[in-house]
Amino acid sequence: MHYLSGKRNYATMGVMSTVTIPKTKYESLKREAAAYRKIASAHGTNVFNSPPTRDAKKIIAAMKETGRYSKKFLDSLAKGLARSSYFSK
Repeated sequence: MHYLSGKRNYATMGVMSTVTIPKTKYESLKREAAAYRKIASAHGTNVFNSPPTRDAKKIIAAMKETGRYSKKFLDSLAKGLARSSYFSK
């Protein structure tokens, strides 16, 4: 398991293993980790959980009802869900 510390310019993995990376890469990884934590905590649950339904039509209908999404976006989403093996047609 590794960790990134604001006081160091390297990540430590396991016992007696050190990986040295450029400071710019380290700073980039720190920003990405902070952004992930912010998104995960704002969502309140695991953002990688499966959707509660596999019915693509129900998903599109629910999103359309909100009035927040353009027809172009919903059409694009419907095409993507249709290509997915996870969602039913």
